[in-house]
Amino acid sequence: MIHYHVSFENPLTFYLQIQMTFEVPAGTEAPVELQLPAWRPGRYELQNFAQKLQHVVLEDAVSGEALPSRKITKDRWQLSGAAGRTVRVRYNFYAHQMDAGGSWLDETQLYLNPVQALMYVEGRQQETCQLLLDLPEGWQLACGLPQRGPNLLEARSFDHLADSPLIASPTLQYRNYEVNGLPFYIWIQGECPVDWTRLVQDFRAFSEEQLQLFGSFPAQDYHFLNQILPYKHYHGVEHLNSTVITLGPAELLMTEGLYKELLGVSCHELFHAWNIKSIRPAEMQPYDYARENYFRTCFIAEGITTYYGEYLLARAGVRTAEQYFAELNTVLRKHYDDYGRYHLSVADASMDLWLDGYKPGIPDRKVSVYHKGALVALLLDLTLRQLSGHQRSLDDVMRRLWEDFGQTGVGYTEEDYTRLVQEVAGRDMQTYFDKFIYGTAPLEEPLNRVLSFVGCRLRIDENASASEGVYGFRTVVKNERTEVTDILPDAPAALALTVDDEIVAINGRRVDMNLHSLLSDGADHHEVTVFRQNRLLTVTLAADPAHRFWQKVTVEKLPSATPEQQGSFRQWLKQDF
Repeated sequence: MIHYHVSFENPLTFYLQIQMTFEVPAGTEAPVELQLPAWRPGRYELQNFAQKLQHVVLEDAVSGEALPSRKITKDRWQLSGAAGRTVRVRYNFYAHQMDAGGSWLDETQLYLNPVQALMYVEGRQQETCQLLLDLPEGWQLACGLPQRGPNLLEARSFDHLADSPLIASPTLQYRNYEVNGLPFYIWIQGECPVDWTRLVQDFRAFSEEQLQLFGSFPAQDYHFLNQILPYKHYHGVEHLNSTVITLGPAELLMTEGLYKELLGVSCHELFHAWNIKSIRPAEMQPYDYARENYFRTCFIAEGITTYYGEYLLARAGVRTAEQYFAELNTVLRKHYDDYGRYHLSVADASMDLWLDGYKPGIPDRKVSVYHKGALVALLLDLTLRQLSGHQRSLDDVMRRLWEDFGQTGVGYTEEDYTRLVQEVAGRDMQTYFDKFIYGTAPLEEPLNRVLSFVGCRLRIDENASASEGVYGFRTVVKNERTEVTDILPDAPAALALTVDDEIVAINGRRVDMNLHSLLSDGADHHEVTVFRQNRLLTVTLAADPAHRFWQKVTVEKLPSATPEQQGSFRQWLKQDF
């Protein structure tokens, strides 16, 4: 067994004191190697948590004698001469990252994601682990791990430990509910107004809908760990039988704008308990915490989950169809925000998460596995429903993934997913994969076609902004300076402007919070004076009457849907048309 101990002396410093203790069998000849994870499941980029460590000491736990050791990579330590000894590793960990994947310490709480802070012994990841927390009297503890004693948590492996965040605080609130005999806990840390009756009712509804979809649950319980913050924030991370959600501002929690975010991220993260935590890509069986774990199927792990996260809220009756369409329209807006959709497939975007998946990146280079992934999931779901008259759907694909891979612990491959989709469809679906998963074919026409099956359509409206809709560029005002931030590559602006240009005049008129009106005079060209690299010059913007840019793409109900289309809508959303 591997033992961990976490304490803190002065929460004002944000430093936790970490100890790890383990026995090395007598006769062990090879050096012992200790690894701190370099990334965490749920965010596919190297985050190098070792930069949060201070003063690492490796010693004999009995005598206190320092043991021969050296650091061999940025986050790996090698220990010699430890055979027959009990080894203690101790260090300070800086817990000052308040987001759903971070850790935080202050006078009011300890919030810990173990994957950031705890090392493992190479080759011994499958051993049972115990984590003892040294907490002030009166503090409650919220965590998905079983408790074996006061503030003593036990995990069946390092993977289990790493995937079990915790919050300890004297001010934790919680309510619980059951679905099919399974307990669900909603924990809230933070000062906020909570309508517990409404919250539990809505959470129970979407939990029931998800359990009905899959038929069984991967865990014996589930914990929603909510950090409700006094400032604007939004983040969620999935775990084996829990999720951490950071959301704010706290005083707005039960208002429509923030409450819908809480529902959406909670439904999304619960779906992950099946899709990625149990139904896992073969490349991540098991996780390798020391390096990138490349996989091409994040359009399944995140794209399908993004689709179901909002869709199941409507199916469960928690949100109206109009509210669901508003969220779907946000996904459409983000997908059509630049031309990256023409340059990178969603399968290749999965690989590139490790490259620049969580930053804007260079212009027009990539697509989002979340947004395009959700749209191709919608396309697949409605296609399967149309082919079978609603006898089969994406639900059936997910159930098969759960039964064949999630429940067996076997990782799935791209080929497995393609095969299951074709088996559920009862026909060859290779064109779908070639065009929309491994290719960059436009989605508008196929989406419009399948939406028509359920009495809906894609609506495309012109962009009312002259700079965006006519000329294809965007600006931001910084310190009273109007600067160009984005330019579409085939737009008129691409022939005259460049990113970072400061626009100072249009046709000789000074630009001062009036760019839109100056460009909306009906003329088909404008003289634009800019500072470029501190040089003043004037360029000509000439409109292209045949093309408009940054059009608004939304989903709406057909004004004259047939009874058959309306019935199909009801079968899809479980709501009246």
